[in-house]
Amino acid sequence: MSSPRLWLWLRFSRVMKTNGSVLTENSAASATGLAPRILSRLRYSPFLAQMVIIRRCNLSCGYCSEYDKVSNPVPLPVLVERLQKLKSLGTFGISLTGGEPMLHPDLIRLIRKCRELRFFRTGMISNGFFLRPDLIEELNQAGLQEMQISIDGVQANETTQKVLANLKKRLRWLRDYARFGVTVSGVIGACPSEEVEEVVSFASKMGFTPRVLLIHDGHGQLKLGRDRLKAFENIVSRIPKNWMEFSNYRERLVRDGTAPFKCRAGSRYLYIDEHGKVSWCSQTRAVWSKELMDYSLEDLREQFHRYKPCHETCTLGCARSASQLDNWRAQPGFNS
Repeated sequence: MSSPRLWLWLRFSRVMKTNGSVLTENSAASATGLAPRILSRLRYSPFLAQMVIIRRCNLSCGYCSEYDKVSNPVPLPVLVERLQKLKSLGTFGISLTGGEPMLHPDLIRLIRKCRELRFFRTGMISNGFFLRPDLIEELNQAGLQEMQISIDGVQANETTQKVLANLKKRLRWLRDYARFGVTVSGVIGACPSEEVEEVVSFASKMGFTPRVLLIHDGHGQLKLGRDRLKAFENIVSRIPKNWMEFSNYRERLVRDGTAPFKCRAGSRYLYIDEHGKVSWCSQTRAVWSKELMDYSLEDLREQFHRYKPCHETCTLGCARSASQLDNWRAQPGFNS
């Protein structure tokens, strides 16, 4: 087992803290029976849950299947109930998404609630169009820890408005005022590839974490031609990798056409839509789902071991990253 995996599992399985005291697995089991329950939960608990708080978006990107123009925000009490349920399932990190989450009138209160519930990481995914200095300060005060913004190129076209020409000022405000981490992803597929290079360069100069993503189809599968894939290889080779990117799955997709992995979606990664239904990811809502409020630890265990037939050509980094730690564990049906 690699050192990050070993460290994490040793920390989880050998030492648990409760009420300020330290319990080893054996002593906790003999004293209260608490450790086996905690350890069992840690074996399958979600590392990340992405929760849609509003489906509506201010943009209409031509490649996007995750927005509409009419949906109302999910009421705050409903969202709080869902957060509490996710916490009871042992969820480590929460990411608020949409649509465009900044359209939700209770976004700041919702972030505060995430911090009150003590999720290990509270983040959000945004197109950045509503950013301004006073809102950034509100996000700071609420306790936001991470924001992800994807940018398709430099100049707008018939497919996308998420470009540097529209966002440079807002990104500079983030640089100047944000006290949370910012990841800016250049997305290959909607604009000329050389524009994505400029996005990545600008993000680096601003001090943000740069990434390069591949545009996918409505099923989460790769949809780019060889020229775009070659451009991806050229750009990504110049970006330092963080620990979440060590699987090199995008490079393998580009090089080999497939990148098999043991997908643990439905367990290590949960996607919760605006109706409160859990799916493997945003692109498999029509394939499988279950009500979050009915979700159990047994569901986490079952979905952890369930084989996902779309895994070989999946481009969804959230599901892949959340599945990395458990690659050494068996999954029936996985033969690669």
